[in-house]
Amino acid sequence: MKSLVQDYIDGVYRDLTGERSGSVADYIPELAVVDPDSFAICLATSDGYVYEAGDSRKKFAIQSISKPFTYALALADRGLAAVATKVDVEPSGEPFNEISLDPVTERPRNPMINAGAITSASLVAGATVAERFERIRRFYSRFAGRELTLNESMFESEDRTGNRNRAIGYLLREYGILEEDPQTTLGVYFRQCSIEVDCRDLSLMAATLADSGVHPVSGDRVLDAGLNERVLSVMTTCGMYNAAGDWVTEVGLPAKSGVGGGILAVLPGQLGLAVFSPRLDEHGNSVRGVRSCRRISKDLELHFMHVSRAARSAVRASYDVIDRPSRRRRSPAEHDLLLRVGQRARIYELHGDLLFAGAESVVRKLTLDADELDVIVLDIRGVDETAAVTRTMMRTVRDWLRADGVEAVIVDPQSTVLELDPDPAKRLRHFGDLNEAVGYAEDVLLARHAGADAQARAIPIRDHPLLSGLPPEQLEAIVTRLVPHTYDAGDSVVRSGDPTQGLFLITAGPVEVSVELAGTRHHLSMFTAGTTFGVAYAVAGREYDVDATAQGEVAAMVLPAPAIAELTATAPDLMLTLMSRLVTGAFDHLDWVTRALVSPS
Repeated sequence: MKSLVQDYIDGVYRDLTGERSGSVADYIPELAVVDPDSFAICLATSDGYVYEAGDSRKKFAIQSISKPFTYALALADRGLAAVATKVDVEPSGEPFNEISLDPVTERPRNPMINAGAITSASLVAGATVAERFERIRRFYSRFAGRELTLNESMFESEDRTGNRNRAIGYLLREYGILEEDPQTTLGVYFRQCSIEVDCRDLSLMAATLADSGVHPVSGDRVLDAGLNERVLSVMTTCGMYNAAGDWVTEVGLPAKSGVGGGILAVLPGQLGLAVFSPRLDEHGNSVRGVRSCRRISKDLELHFMHVSRAARSAVRASYDVIDRPSRRRRSPAEHDLLLRVGQRARIYELHGDLLFAGAESVVRKLTLDADELDVIVLDIRGVDETAAVTRTMMRTVRDWLRADGVEAVIVDPQSTVLELDPDPAKRLRHFGDLNEAVGYAEDVLLARHAGADAQARAIPIRDHPLLSGLPPEQLEAIVTRLVPHTYDAGDSVVRSGDPTQGLFLITAGPVEVSVELAGTRHHLSMFTAGTTFGVAYAVAGREYDVDATAQGEVAAMVLPAPAIAELTATAPDLMLTLMSRLVTGAFDHLDWVTRALVSPS
């Protein structure tokens, strides 16, 4: 399957592969020996689809990216108030491993620095180190959507070299923040930092945070929405340590980095982003990770100050023209053909703000369905806002669809979405009314699958469904009384207020029937070759209360009202046959129109 977003992610990966600045975290022996040039980017959508580039399944230690998740578990175990008495939520402006407490509150400044993270680990419920760690491991696994495991070698390396963290632990004990032996707490903390993940795991963990604590694939409610909001808030202001201000300004995504080379970023309500690259900058953040996130956020307009009001998919409903056809009056042969091929024209109703996340879901859906379609109708009447990235994505997918022989049209009566291309020759066909667009899609199907343009084709009058199969004498009685009429595009066939002319048997071209109410014209139906117009007016003998207009070159044979009266008196059997056929056709059309009026959603 073609993927516009995958192509973009691959491009970012290729462009940044040559970045070699920074160095690995060599103060932990196990981190000093990792491949410094490993690199992966993953983007997970709100419905759990993951775009992956590079070493996306290569395992590495989660390290400090564990901090927001252990903080979340501590909040779930102890509650907001109890945790707040042990750790603050203020940015520190200091390195992540600073041995210090807030001079006023005498608490760690936030749970994203080591002092606060060690405190969070002490607040997780459990009688032993093993029990506490197992609860943490299971909790992380629910975020990732698979069972995560401990890297024993990494834990031993952490434990052997973690003297600075021990100093922080004893400082916390001295000030009463830790209520247990610091060695017990550090036994939990070193293990949580040594849990193995891959870049795909991190993207899904981020997507779970983006979806208010619900895993996008399993639907598992991992974290209460209120606590999830608290975690994201702290990640926003503190997750990137003393580079947090620059990160929030330039990237605008709640995030957390780790010295293992990972970065996890969240666009609430929409997506999760993860990058893995072990070379770190002076703040302890992945060099490629920061550059990747900065570029992706800018290119895709992901800054959280410019967010979509539409969560999850922007496709509100989709259905084909069998489920919901137009109100055009079709001949029986056209009905039969549309019932056979109608699934090849599909309508997609879009809603909300069509920014990157919404556009991604639309593009992915269209690309997935395209092989089975001839026509796509995008109903964007419910779209409130778009972005430059949206228009770029839609132009690209439009070109892909055209190359594959799929025509796309847009329903946009208010022109809420700008033209998709400055070149008029490339612009999509716009319609102001969904019924008109669906009728056009039906015409495309009829033209492609009947071998000729269904509207332009002409039929001999003797083959018209109303007359076809009549006995010769009855057929001649009708044909000899028919009066031919032709109309150019835009010509009036009948006007509201005119007296009835008789039965119009359409043999070529489309005739639109409409009515004007309160100054607004409303489309009612379209009659094409093989249909009969004006039945109710001819039978009742009343004047027209609608307008009928030729939409192209139209040919019709009219059975005049006086001829109808004459045949009713002299050939009642013939007129009974015609009326029977007209009633049957009316019920067939009523069934077809009912489909159009009842939404499948």
